[in-house]
Amino acid sequence: MTRIGNSDLTVFPLSLGGNVFGWTADRDASFAVLDAFVDGGGDFVDTADSYSAWVPGNSGGESETIIGEWLASRKPEGVVVATKVSQHPDFRGLAGANVRAAAEASLQRLGVDALDLYYAHFDDADTPLEETVEAFGRLVSDGLVRNIAVSNYSAERIREWIDISDRLGISRPVAVQPHYNLVHRNDVEEHIIPVAEEFGLGLVPYYSLASGFLTGKYRSTDAAGQSSPRAGGAAKYASEAGLRIIDALEEIGDAHGASIAATSLAWLRAQPTVVAPIASARTVEQVPDLLAGARLELTDDEIATLNRVSEWTPSAS
Repeated sequence: MTRIGNSDLTVFPLSLGGNVFGWTADRDASFAVLDAFVDGGGDFVDTADSYSAWVPGNSGGESETIIGEWLASRKPEGVVVATKVSQHPDFRGLAGANVRAAAEASLQRLGVDALDLYYAHFDDADTPLEETVEAFGRLVSDGLVRNIAVSNYSAERIREWIDISDRLGISRPVAVQPHYNLVHRNDVEEHIIPVAEEFGLGLVPYYSLASGFLTGKYRSTDAAGQSSPRAGGAAKYASEAGLRIIDALEEIGDAHGASIAATSLAWLRAQPTVVAPIASARTVEQVPDLLAGARLELTDDEIATLNRVSEWTPSAS
């Protein structure tokens, strides 16, 4: 178990991504994945109010609804659910009234009394940051949110949020959710991790497996013939440099009897301030690799090897 920043939340060191629920995993498949994750020791689920509004016929909130129905059906003990605000078609942006309305809608869909971890999903340049911070603070003081977090914020804006929080006497964020993995390192390591270390924030990275590239399934930049809707995003990393990373992951994983995906997640967990990488599973068969990635401990030499071979950032990222 690992603690999320300075909060009182301790979680399994891998977060199950809910972005696929209501998209590539229907209700029954989502229930089966959630069951397998919890049965295997997992207790941390990540979603957003906008998941999965991009799917034809969906309107947003499908993932939260499925998770809420699963919570009501299974009544699991100790499961931590994180969700986000700013991208739902009906609740765009981070104006104060919108944050409140979106949180209330998420509470209803999830069927819970309070949100364990509530993220500002994307920075909103059209709303004064102080207004957003105040809105999140009121949600905490009113008991609707237990812990505040930010996603996709720059280091400068995270500092501004904390300064406003301190000035107004509002709870600081406890977590940051950045795009971070072995093929997308530089910005997070240069700018976000130093802020997280300074203020005791926990990192909960998304795209931990680079849209599936870091599972080793994509060895060509040609995504043709791949059934996954994310294949194009993964295939773009299959350059000579990207495949060197896959080869190193495979060699290190073989030494532990672990998959490429599990080894990649283990590297990410070993980075400073990282609490729990987020990874999704469309099927029950994909869950064991994620659980293994939360338990695999790499040696210092293995981490150094992966650090060395991944010292690059794709131009397309």
